[in-house]
Amino acid sequence: MPDRRLLLIALCLLVLAGCPNTKSQSNLLTETLEAYASVIRWNNFEQAVAFVDPETLKTHPVTPLDMQRYHQIQVTTYNERPPVPAGANEVRQTVEIGVVNVNTQAARTIVDNQVWHYDEATKHWRLMSGLPDITAKEH
Repeated sequence: MPDRRLLLIALCLLVLAGCPNTKSQSNLLTETLEAYASVIRWNNFEQAVAFVDPETLKTHPVTPLDMQRYHQIQVTTYNERPPVPAGANEVRQTVEIGVVNVNTQAARTIVDNQVWHYDEATKHWRLMSGLPDITAKEH
């Protein structure tokens, strides 16, 4: 695992090279991705909503039904690939999330294609793609 973190940090530095706030943006990206991963690993989807961009939440709100669905699963694995630059102040990250339905004990894996954007005004990285779609078919 330490090698993966070093790779993530190195990639983040490369992604943000040339930006005036490279160090702080890179550190914030690393901290944000690690914090988000931790929240998802602990099945705390209520807290995960705080990472989602407010405009994304306006157009695609997390409903009470969505939260009920999140409470019906237990996250078993969270395997992220390194983030990849996707334009100015934006990175994409693909994560495979293993889940088990707490009622049926059926296990499956979903792929979460995350899009993160650095908001210059608030100095935060925001998840533009929303929470993982746990209703998606297994890949």
